[in-house]
Amino acid sequence: MSMMTEFKEFAIKGNVMDLAVGVIIGGAFGKIVDSVVGDLIMPLVGSIFGKLDFSNLFVVLGQIPAGTGATLADLKKAGVPVFAYGNFITVAVNFAILAFIIFMMVKQINRLKKEAPAAAPAEPPATPEDVVLLREIRDSLKK
Repeated sequence: MSMMTEFKEFAIKGNVMDLAVGVIIGGAFGKIVDSVVGDLIMPLVGSIFGKLDFSNLFVVLGQIPAGTGATLADLKKAGVPVFAYGNFITVAVNFAILAFIIFMMVKQINRLKKEAPAAAPAEPPATPEDVVLLREIRDSLKK
Protein backbone atom coordinates (compact mmCIF):
# COMPACT_ATOMS: atom_id res chain seq x y z
CA MET A 1 0.00 0.00 0.00
CA SER A 2 1.46 3.35 -0.97
CA MET A 3 1.98 6.09 1.57
CA MET A 4 -0.57 8.38 -0.12
CA THR A 5 -3.25 5.67 -0.04
CA GLU A 6 -2.49 4.96 3.59
CA PHE A 7 -2.63 8.67 4.43
CA LYS A 8 -5.93 9.03 2.57
CA GLU A 9 -7.47 6.19 4.59
CA PHE A 10 -6.20 7.80 7.80
CA ALA A 11 -7.46 11.28 6.90
CA ILE A 12 -10.98 10.26 5.94
CA LYS A 13 -11.68 8.30 9.10
CA GLY A 14 -14.46 9.91 11.10
CA ASN A 15 -12.41 10.38 14.25
CA VAL A 16 -9.71 12.37 12.47
CA MET A 17 -12.24 14.77 10.98
CA ASP A 18 -14.00 15.14 14.34
CA LEU A 19 -10.66 15.90 15.97
CA ALA A 20 -9.82 18.51 13.34
CA VAL A 21 -13.17 20.25 13.82
CA GLY A 22 -12.69 20.11 17.60
CA VAL A 23 -9.23 21.68 17.40
CA ILE A 24 -10.47 24.51 15.17
CA ILE A 25 -13.50 25.23 17.37
CA GLY A 26 -11.33 24.94 20.48
CA GLY A 27 -8.89 27.52 19.13
CA ALA A 28 -11.67 29.97 18.40
CA PHE A 29 -13.31 29.26 21.75
CA GLY A 30 -9.95 29.80 23.49
CA LYS A 31 -9.77 33.30 22.01
CA ILE A 32 -13.22 34.08 23.36
CA VAL A 33 -12.22 32.88 26.83
CA ASP A 34 -8.97 34.90 26.62
CA SER A 35 -11.03 37.99 25.92
CA VAL A 36 -13.48 37.25 28.74
CA VAL A 37 -10.62 36.79 31.20
CA GLY A 38 -8.44 39.65 29.99
CA ASP A 39 -11.14 42.21 29.27
CA LEU A 40 -13.87 41.40 31.79
CA ILE A 41 -12.78 39.24 34.72
CA MET A 42 -9.21 40.34 35.44
CA PRO A 43 -10.08 44.07 35.51
CA LEU A 44 -12.81 43.28 38.08
CA VAL A 45 -10.45 41.15 40.17
CA GLY A 46 -7.79 43.86 39.88
CA SER A 47 -10.19 46.55 41.06
CA ILE A 48 -11.22 44.42 44.05
CA PHE A 49 -7.57 44.12 45.09
CA GLY A 50 -6.80 47.84 44.82
CA LYS A 51 -6.58 48.69 41.11
CA LEU A 52 -3.96 46.01 40.43
CA ASP A 53 -3.12 45.20 36.84
CA PHE A 54 -2.06 41.57 36.96
CA SER A 55 -0.34 41.74 33.59
CA ASN A 56 2.23 44.15 35.06
CA LEU A 57 3.08 42.12 38.16
CA PHE A 58 6.68 40.96 37.87
CA VAL A 59 10.02 40.72 39.63
CA VAL A 60 13.14 41.95 37.83
CA LEU A 61 15.90 39.29 37.84
CA GLY A 62 18.67 41.33 36.25
CA GLN A 63 20.04 44.84 35.92
CA ILE A 64 17.77 47.45 34.41
CA PRO A 65 19.60 49.52 31.76
CA ALA A 66 19.37 53.29 32.10
CA GLY A 67 16.51 54.83 30.16
CA THR A 68 14.37 51.67 30.20
CA GLY A 69 10.73 52.04 31.15
CA ALA A 70 9.32 50.32 34.22
CA THR A 71 6.63 48.30 32.47
CA LEU A 72 6.89 44.61 31.71
CA ALA A 73 6.78 45.23 27.96
CA ASP A 74 9.63 47.76 28.16
CA LEU A 75 11.79 45.45 30.25
CA LYS A 76 11.20 42.48 27.95
CA LYS A 77 11.96 44.66 24.94
CA ALA A 78 15.27 45.66 26.55
CA GLY A 79 16.08 41.98 27.18
CA VAL A 80 15.96 42.21 30.97
CA PRO A 81 15.08 38.87 32.59
CA VAL A 82 11.83 39.16 34.54
CA PHE A 83 9.73 36.77 36.59
CA ALA A 84 6.27 37.67 35.23
CA TYR A 85 3.97 36.03 37.77
CA GLY A 86 1.09 38.36 36.87
CA ASN A 87 0.84 36.82 33.41
CA PHE A 88 0.81 33.39 35.06
CA ILE A 89 -2.09 34.43 37.30
CA THR A 90 -4.02 35.61 34.25
CA VAL A 91 -3.33 32.39 32.33
CA ALA A 92 -4.25 30.26 35.38
CA VAL A 93 -7.59 32.06 35.73
CA ASN A 94 -8.10 31.66 31.99
CA PHE A 95 -7.47 27.91 32.27
CA ALA A 96 -9.81 27.51 35.26
CA ILE A 97 -12.64 29.26 33.41
CA LEU A 98 -12.05 27.24 30.23
CA ALA A 99 -11.93 23.97 32.19
CA PHE A 100 -15.17 24.84 33.99
CA ILE A 101 -16.93 25.71 30.72
CA ILE A 102 -15.76 22.48 29.09
CA PHE A 103 -16.90 20.54 32.16
CA MET A 104 -20.36 22.11 31.90
CA MET A 105 -20.53 21.32 28.16
CA VAL A 106 -19.55 17.68 28.70
CA LYS A 107 -22.07 17.43 31.54
CA GLN A 108 -24.85 18.70 29.24
CA ILE A 109 -23.81 16.36 26.42
CA ASN A 110 -23.84 13.39 28.82
CA ARG A 111 -27.30 14.43 30.02
CA LEU A 112 -28.52 14.47 26.41
CA LYS A 113 -26.93 11.10 25.68
CA LYS A 114 -28.81 9.31 28.45
CA GLU A 115 -30.83 6.53 26.98
CA ALA A 116 -34.53 7.07 26.57
CA PRO A 117 -36.72 4.88 28.79
CA ALA A 118 -37.16 1.40 27.42
CA ALA A 119 -40.27 0.97 25.29
CA ALA A 120 -42.99 -1.47 26.30
CA PRO A 121 -42.10 -5.00 25.25
CA ALA A 122 -43.47 -5.96 21.87
CA GLU A 123 -45.83 -8.88 21.44
CA PRO A 124 -44.05 -12.20 21.33
CA PRO A 125 -43.54 -13.57 17.84
CA ALA A 126 -46.41 -15.59 16.39
CA THR A 127 -46.30 -19.31 17.17
CA PRO A 128 -45.55 -21.43 14.10
CA GLU A 129 -48.57 -23.19 12.57
CA ASP A 130 -47.26 -26.73 13.14
CA VAL A 131 -46.85 -26.03 16.87
CA VAL A 132 -50.42 -24.71 17.02
CA LEU A 133 -51.69 -27.88 15.33
CA LEU A 134 -49.73 -30.12 17.70
CA ARG A 135 -51.17 -28.27 20.69
CA GLU A 136 -54.71 -28.71 19.34
CA ILE A 137 -54.10 -32.42 18.89
CA ARG A 138 -52.71 -32.70 22.43
CA ASP A 139 -55.67 -30.84 23.88
CA SER A 140 -58.18 -33.01 21.98
CA LEU A 141 -56.45 -36.22 23.19
CA LYS A 142 -56.70 -35.04 26.80
CA LYS A 143 -60.52 -34.90 26.50
